[in-house]
Amino acid sequence: MKLRLIVMNFLQIGLWGAYLTSMGRYLGNIGLGSNIGWFYSMQGIVSLFMPAIIGIIADRWVPAQKMLGFCHIISAVLMALTGYYGYLHGASTSFAPFFTLYSLAVAFYMPTLAISNSVAYNALDKAGLDTVRDFPPIRMFGTVGFICCMWFVDLMGFQSNQNQFYVAAFLGLLLGLYSFSLPACPIDRAKKTKSFVDALGLRAFKLFSQKKMAIFFIFSMLLGVSLQITNGFANPFLFHFATNPTYADTFGVNHANILISLSQMSETFCILLIPFVMKHFGIKRVMLIAMFAWVFRFGLFGLGNPGTGVWMFVLSMIVYGVAFDFFNISGSLFVDKETDKHLRSSAQGLFFLMTNGIGATIGTLGAQAVVNAFTHPLTVGGNTYTVGEWSSVWFIFAGYALIVGILFALIFRYKTASEQVKK
Repeated sequence: MKLRLIVMNFLQIGLWGAYLTSMGRYLGNIGLGSNIGWFYSMQGIVSLFMPAIIGIIADRWVPAQKMLGFCHIISAVLMALTGYYGYLHGASTSFAPFFTLYSLAVAFYMPTLAISNSVAYNALDKAGLDTVRDFPPIRMFGTVGFICCMWFVDLMGFQSNQNQFYVAAFLGLLLGLYSFSLPACPIDRAKKTKSFVDALGLRAFKLFSQKKMAIFFIFSMLLGVSLQITNGFANPFLFHFATNPTYADTFGVNHANILISLSQMSETFCILLIPFVMKHFGIKRVMLIAMFAWVFRFGLFGLGNPGTGVWMFVLSMIVYGVAFDFFNISGSLFVDKETDKHLRSSAQGLFFLMTNGIGATIGTLGAQAVVNAFTHPLTVGGNTYTVGEWSSVWFIFAGYALIVGILFALIFRYKTASEQVKK
């Protein structure tokens, strides 16, 4: 059973890696570079409601493993159509139809991130295994799949074309069919299950009446702004160095996905540090470490280059693990610890809503405005590059993260156990 769930997680997260970090380069190459933010923000927009809708259906009417299969098959077909439309129109691809196909594909993919966890927990329970002990190593293979697909797309030369969508579609279809073979998940048509309000985490908004939690959730949203910026813009940024003869043949330009994959490797390692840092530093310091890690993440992009300065890019990738994990996982643990038992699920939904929903959506659209202000498209030898003052772009992002970090240090008060909310 563990092996079967490893396969599921490898495909589940792996297909995301086929396009998430390279789509920005492709969009720029077909003349849609000024709209990259819209494509990445769509992940946050659909995450505001689709996981709740699909989750309720899986709870009440359609077993979760079948719902997982249906969603992946529908998403795979739509993703293949996205790639095919891009293939037919090339550099003359129109934003509206292409974006619509992509958005629909993402709308059916994002809910599967949660459903696949439910399927895994159910399968482990049925096999008599411990979910707390046995699931994390299984989930780790999802990140392994993400990295493998990034490398595959890079080495096959798909970073600048629509074939990355075909790879995602193929893996999605494979996982969709495979899902129907997984152990059946129970449904309960009679028993009252989680409401739409609870699924979205909206009931937890009452936590805003507590000053400490209100401040924490607001800063979670502000920091969530940073989450998707490098996913969308790191690859086209590295790609633009190809216009400079000094850097055109460097590894970082020709294999940007492999270089960026160091971020995911670092993320995998940094997860293991969470228990230690939470115990020795506490939530405020850990969150501050994450915030200032984002400053270094962006600042090193602004200072580095694929030649003699490539070490700065490598260090930026390593720092990403701290920036991402220390914020997302530590924040989730803090929310779990600081809320009453009956509100924990809703509070986690609220944390996701503020970070990956509202924060990430605002962040990618805001980042797009900054990129558009400082860069412009340049077509050379059949490729379209996004060139301009990229250093200024990254320094603006770094400055934003620095301001958020300083304000958090000054405003958020949480030092000792005596300050915790009484249960």
